[in-house]
Amino acid sequence: MANNETERVHCLIIGSGPAGYTAAIYAARANIKPVLYQGIQPGGQLTITTEVENYPGYADGIQGPEMMIDFEKQAKRMGADIRYGLATKVDFSGPVHKVWIDEEKLIEADSVIIATGASAKWLNIESEQRLNGYGVSACAVCDGFFFRNKEVAIVGAGDTACEEASYLSKLATNVHMIVRKDENGMRASKVMQDRVKNTPNIKIYWNSETIEVLGETRVEGVKIKNNKNSEEQTIPISAFFVAIGHQPNSDIFKDWIDMDEAGYIKTVPGSTKTNIKGVFAAGDVQDKTYRQAVTAAGSGCMAALDAERYLGESGLN
Repeated sequence: MANNETERVHCLIIGSGPAGYTAAIYAARANIKPVLYQGIQPGGQLTITTEVENYPGYADGIQGPEMMIDFEKQAKRMGADIRYGLATKVDFSGPVHKVWIDEEKLIEADSVIIATGASAKWLNIESEQRLNGYGVSACAVCDGFFFRNKEVAIVGAGDTACEEASYLSKLATNVHMIVRKDENGMRASKVMQDRVKNTPNIKIYWNSETIEVLGETRVEGVKIKNNKNSEEQTIPISAFFVAIGHQPNSDIFKDWIDMDEAGYIKTVPGSTKTNIKGVFAAGDVQDKTYRQAVTAAGSGCMAALDAERYLGESGLN
């Protein structure tokens, strides 16, 4: 299509992780002719995950990218229109929802499902990125299982870091927890702090930061530095977990959609409805609690059903 052309669609899905593709499958089956734009990272966070063992139906596990190809194929087979492109601007002021793709093409949609996900925050050191998927992970619940009876490290100081350290302590022989500030600077709630401090196989390194993750083809250790005395030490580990938070990919919606202080989209409890009629949110962009592929897929199903109901009640389908 030519630049600056306007297209009208029944149901626009923005994002292509488990939430977006599941929404596309359900919306296509409901014959509301969904158009899905894949965004900057087709397949979402699972495309930077190696082995996925906790998604039902894959008895022998599956590689994350391969799983997302399966999702995409299924959505296409149902009749969803899957396209490359990035939503760059929206206008939700009227009953018809306007979304610009790649800053040039305008989509006018009767209903919109936001499934743009969230991105893990990283330390931004070269070795962390190089070994991502080879022992470096931003999800202990997803990947901790692969490092049973091994030494692991986790960096972070919030509730999520403490929860993940506790989770890892049940699997790993020892968990080395790297905290940038001293005890007074730990952001986690008192109950979570007490839990990690009282777990025998969690060792906390206060006032410490990561210099480098060690290993050529897989994680073999981590080099850390104490900020107070500048002492460096190397800890032999098999996995390095980053738990310094996630950033929901919601910036382009902030002028229209209600969000919490971290940028997660607020939905009406028990539904995927946002504060704008006809606009729904599914997956990690509205879920800061679970952040699993299976929960994202479940909310994608909910969003498609909510959109179908909205279109029916509005006389639009």
